[in-house]
Amino acid sequence: MKAVLYTGNGEVSVESVAEPLLDDPADAVVRVRRAAVCGTDLHAVAHGEHLPRGSVMGHEFVGEVVETGPAVRGHAVGDLVVGADFTACGTCWWCRRGDHWECPHRRFFGTGAAYGPPLAGSQAELVRVPFADTVLRPVPAGIGLDAAVFLGDTLATGFAAVRRAGLTPGDTVVVVGGGPVGQLTSLTAQACGAGTVVLVEPVAERRALACGEGAVVADPSEAADVVTGLTDGRGADAVIDAVGGPRGLDTAFSLVRRRGSIVSVGVHTGAEFALPVARAFADELTLRFAIGDLMRDGEALVALVASGVLDPTVVASGTVGLDDVPDAYRAMAQRRTLKTLIAT
Repeated sequence: MKAVLYTGNGEVSVESVAEPLLDDPADAVVRVRRAAVCGTDLHAVAHGEHLPRGSVMGHEFVGEVVETGPAVRGHAVGDLVVGADFTACGTCWWCRRGDHWECPHRRFFGTGAAYGPPLAGSQAELVRVPFADTVLRPVPAGIGLDAAVFLGDTLATGFAAVRRAGLTPGDTVVVVGGGPVGQLTSLTAQACGAGTVVLVEPVAERRALACGEGAVVADPSEAADVVTGLTDGRGADAVIDAVGGPRGLDTAFSLVRRRGSIVSVGVHTGAEFALPVARAFADELTLRFAIGDLMRDGEALVALVASGVLDPTVVASGTVGLDDVPDAYRAMAQRRTLKTLIAT
């Protein structure tokens, strides 16, 4: 089968590899019909210390079940399913709490050993899915492939951020970063009752997209003035960092009000951050982190999309075949596109 492989030095290529086989009774094999290139893929390729050469990339996928192990009960051959971007057993103490990310059996598709033992990814014609009854979710009629592929990661991450922020109807929410996660976080916050959502982003085209989808937008240089004007000088009730690293967190701290909340969902590569402890204490700030989880939040995510309240496809820049995925990686890394889907 064809698959997108990490070839080292920040590059990927399309090669022929062996088809995946069932390795455990709880496995399923899915024929991928739609995948995507994600910012996490770009990060994994740019920082390849945990990614062996020859790794199959990708962690967002929708497809048809073509084979199941004897322990799989919730899915049958021919079912259309969407996968979470990581695996969890579904039965341990953490999973029973809905904290699937903490499952000792966690493996993240297509990212090497960055977040658990390596697991071949989904930018391929076929993907093996461990713990299929937990990791896979049926795609209901009425949700197209292009929308469904966002459920496993990008939309799940935005939803997790809004949920963790403890949003109260009417709150002023700032989203730092206008990439795919930031855009869908903005849409989710609006759908979940935010009064005003401000999206802070340096790229004009991304600001224009967010503005067209209902957000107030601001270049980073003017963000403080915009938020001050909207809140009578208080600052935002909640700030969601969809960038990661010191830049995203520093911006978030500069925009949040006293007793406000900051939630970070951007990928962090540095081991440390200079937390402004004195201010955080005096202003009773809350800092939290969140990771998307389709396994936990699937019902709400499907409802938001199926009802038409939220359309995640607005961030899709286009669709390519597997052979054109290396070019899609380069275009996204250069910010020439926002989110590329893959039809296999």
